[in-house]
Amino acid sequence: MPIPKTLLEQIKQLIPPLNGTLHKGQSGRVGVLGGALDYTGAPFFAAMSALRFGADLSHVICSPTAAGAIKSYSPDLIVHPILREELSPGDVKPELSSLLSRLHVLIIGPGLGREPYMQNYAKLAVTLARESGMFLVLDADALFLIGKEPELIKGYRRVVLTPNVVEFKRLSEYVGVDPSTPPDKRAEVISKGLGGVAILQKGAKDIIAIDTTGDAADTEKSHLKDEAKEKTKEIVEVDVEGGLKRCGGQGDILSGAVGTFLAFGKCYEDGAFGDGKIAASRMPLLAAVAGSMVTRNTSRLAFQKQGRGLVTQDMLGEIGKSFSEVFGEETQGDKGKL
Repeated sequence: MPIPKTLLEQIKQLIPPLNGTLHKGQSGRVGVLGGALDYTGAPFFAAMSALRFGADLSHVICSPTAAGAIKSYSPDLIVHPILREELSPGDVKPELSSLLSRLHVLIIGPGLGREPYMQNYAKLAVTLARESGMFLVLDADALFLIGKEPELIKGYRRVVLTPNVVEFKRLSEYVGVDPSTPPDKRAEVISKGLGGVAILQKGAKDIIAIDTTGDAADTEKSHLKDEAKEKTKEIVEVDVEGGLKRCGGQGDILSGAVGTFLAFGKCYEDGAFGDGKIAASRMPLLAAVAGSMVTRNTSRLAFQKQGRGLVTQDMLGEIGKSFSEVFGEETQGDKGKL
């Protein structure tokens, strides 16, 4: 099913121009919170994919036990080893709050793990981000947290959840989705039950759903100026061809992609570029669709080269080409002028 042309045109308007008019940081400052003793690859892939998608700066906020490894993977990432097990969230709150104030979006979950201290830091980060109206992407073990404490994001319409099959089942159980509900309608039911948050259900085809028509939708704490007058229900299916092998880290690439497009949206919202006509409430849906399209196409391109031997690292080098194929060569700037 092709993506509606109007939707594609809106996505393209959120892509920062490569014409020399923007300063460093005006094409997106992305943060990834995750990375502990056992998990260093996931936050790297999420943060590095953000740079490959076009973000200017990419930060990783992690445990000291993960920082050395992540730093060694790439000098392009800015690594903050502030999530110390021996400290309390209250101890770290001032530094974390200061750091978040410099970012356009925060991705929570890749490499987070389920150790109590990391889950507590994730809870703190969600709370701080919501208080400041920050865009969020929640993936992996951040969804484990939300499954236990859904009130953290209920009604907050600047967040995208990216559940896999297991995580989606857990969210379905919390919301109380009727088992007889058609599979392609369940994401919509979850969104409505959580107050209109964007759901990106990963699968053979990705389903992006937003339903703000329920009583749980919160128009007072959303930080979206246009939202009080808007009640919407929208479902988009993305069936862009992907590779025949799905790497374990492809979800991290996806979260980085969605986060980057949300960062683009924030820069657009702040007036760094564009005409400002796209409502802020559209950003989560547009970012989820855009991230899904490019990530799936990236998987296809990498699989064509590597086949069964495909690993997540192979996908990073295909993101630029995939971006061009999905949104047009013009999004890469006029290289002929250089």
